[in-house]
Amino acid sequence: MTPATLYSFRRCPYAMRARMALRYSAVAINIEEVSLKDKPAQMLALSSKGTVPVLACADGQVIEQSLEIMHWALAQHDPQDWLLSRDPGAAQAAALLIEENDTVFKRWLDRYKYAVRYPEFPMEHYREQGGQFLLKLDGLLARNGHLLAEHLSLADIAVAPFVRQFAHVDQVWFAQAPYKRLQAWLERFLTSELFNSVMAKP
Repeated sequence: MTPATLYSFRRCPYAMRARMALRYSAVAINIEEVSLKDKPAQMLALSSKGTVPVLACADGQVIEQSLEIMHWALAQHDPQDWLLSRDPGAAQAAALLIEENDTVFKRWLDRYKYAVRYPEFPMEHYREQGGQFLLKLDGLLARNGHLLAEHLSLADIAVAPFVRQFAHVDQVWFAQAPYKRLQAWLERFLTSELFNSVMAKP
């Protein structure tokens, strides 16, 4: 059977989390690195949204959203129970945390990263707003070093690329910020075999 094809962009946090789920699940896949200035016609024919990631499955199914790609991959193979299927309460908490990341936190992250485009407030204001989510994550990590379980879960992998992006806006500030558990969690993520395997330059 022809492998699935993932249209991706290496530094996009949505594409990062899709690639990690696919690799963890050991799904056979071809990755097409997309130039955002010259998007391939094949991708645009599959998905009019024009953004990555887009997964073209071997059976003809097209999945256009990163979280849906992650769920599709984990439905194929989830050896460490990233979906938290044995704990429905934790699975629901994961869904809510990812939703907060993708809506509220992402909004403040974009304004913090591109503060010059949002002159209504100084950069520090956007950082403070986004920092409320970071404090929440730091508190969750107090239990066991992962966000919602004693092991990595969908929540960790879905959220970490966005925390990485926030931290990289001002790495000096982030290093001295009051998120010690979060800093250690992010460092483990950034040095993991899984993350580095999907970040290799094409």
